[in-house]
Amino acid sequence: MNTEEKSLPLLGDDFPELNVQTTQGMMKLPDAFKDKWFILFSHPSDFTPVCTTEFVSFQKNYEKFKKLNCELIGLSVDQVFSHIKWIEWIKDNLDVGIEFPIIADTGAVASSLGIIHPGKGTTTVRSVFIVDNNGKIRTILHYPQEMGRNIEEILRIVKGLQTGDKNKVAMPANWPENEIVSDEVIIPPVPTMDAIKKRNKQRESGEISGYDWWFCHKKL
Repeated sequence: MNTEEKSLPLLGDDFPELNVQTTQGMMKLPDAFKDKWFILFSHPSDFTPVCTTEFVSFQKNYEKFKKLNCELIGLSVDQVFSHIKWIEWIKDNLDVGIEFPIIADTGAVASSLGIIHPGKGTTTVRSVFIVDNNGKIRTILHYPQEMGRNIEEILRIVKGLQTGDKNKVAMPANWPENEIVSDEVIIPPVPTMDAIKKRNKQRESGEISGYDWWFCHKKL
């Protein structure tokens, strides 16, 4: 066993430093997106139907991501010429101009991120890495080849993470349309008996809402 073998990136890790060739030239990650959030998303192959629908959807939502200080960068194990030709095809046939860069990978970048599809040669998994403005990996999603991504969900995750960071809160299921607390956010549980007493007084006074000291919520 090689003790020097690098482990695959995990939630909370720094995004690995990578020099990548893209449709917009050479880039160094994560430095190219310094002080910004970014989403690296991989697709199995250029000129495939599901991937084409995803790229169009990412582009149509690109302004929404940029309003969240979040950039996009795609990746697959294809040559840069293939990416460029595919971008041209999307523009010519679907009238959508892809504005974000796409990494042309030989397999080395995908392998370092653990997104080579097992049993399918060098095909990349349909994956998403959400990286914050400090270069930390905050979310990793993997999808099967036959299932296209929900871009609105990826936007929701970025909004939720940024809201949580800013306000020191957590997001309930389906936020901001949760079945129990509606658009409110979850106040993290407290760790001491004294803090529990204070939390209960806050609930009794109506300062915050909640079902118990460990399940409290509020509007922002």
